[in-house]
Formats: sequence, structure tokens, C-alpha cells
Amino acid sequence: MQHRVRIAAGLALSTLLVAPALAEEPLTVTVSRLTMDTALRIAEGAIKACRAKGLQVSATVVDRNGIAQATLRDTLAPPVSLTISQQKAYTAAMFNIKGTQMASRAASPLAQLGDGLAFTAGSVPIEAGGSFYGAVGVSGAPDGKTDEQCAQAGFDAVHGDLELQ
Repeated sequence: MQHRVRIAAGLALSTLLVAPALAEEPLTVTVSRLTMDTALRIAEGAIKACRAKGLQVSATVVDRNGIAQATLRDTLAPPVSLTISQQKAYTAAMFNIKGTQMASRAASPLAQLGDGLAFTAGSVPIEAGGSFYGAVGVSGAPDGKTDEQCAQAGFDAVHGDLELQ
């Protein structure tokens, strides 16, 4: 009987010693997310930037998990540009780097996996005020660098507002 009491007392004491350490760690995390309206502003900004260059493109904004929040295709943009813009945005979100910085990864085993990755220019991560929100991808311009300029313009349309958050 005394043995059981000692074990119970020891367990109770160890629980008391560990409890403060566990209590210091939060049980949940808070994740910043773009509103649908903000995602739409980014996509529209990208489309408008390419229109100003005389180009018809598609733009996709994805959240930090790579899930599409807003996708727009300009009137004459090629239908395939929808899928490519989403893949560019998804890849930028997964690696948190611009598409132009992914060239070295295009020959990596990751590129062989497929799974919707596009290691090519035309995407920009959406990061402001110390928070990572996702990415914007653009497709349909004659080259990826122009796509990326339009993606950057879309992000720039809201960057100042996001910095103030």
C-alpha cells in the first residue's frame, strides 16, 4: 500500500514540475490570411499591368498552403494560362521565392515529381509586415519575366496596405 502511495505522490510531483513548462507553450497558432477582396485586388492588379503592356494573361493568387483564392483570365488569354498561372503561384508559395529564382530547381528531382509545380519565372510570393500570405502567379505573356513583372505589380497594388497590418 505504501508503495502505491509513493508512486502516486511521485507522479503528482512530476506533473507539477512539468506543468509550468507545458503551460508556457501556446496550444494554438494564429495565421494571417488574405481576404478574398485582397486576393482579388492582387489578381486584378496583375491583369491590369499586363493589359498596359498590350498583353492578355491569367493571374492566380494562392494562400500560404497553395490553395487558390482568386483566379482571373483576361478575355483573350489562352485557356492553358489558367493552369500555368496556378502552378506558378503554387510553386512560389511552397518555396517562398520568386519564379525567376527557381531556375536551379528546375533540374532537381522535385521537378520530376510533377504535382503541379512549375519552376519557371512568372510568380511572386506575397509577404508583408513579417507575415507570409501566399503567392501570385501570372501566365500568358511571351516570356516568364514579363509574367513576373505583372505578378509583382499585382502584389504592389496591396503591399503598402499589408505592411500597415
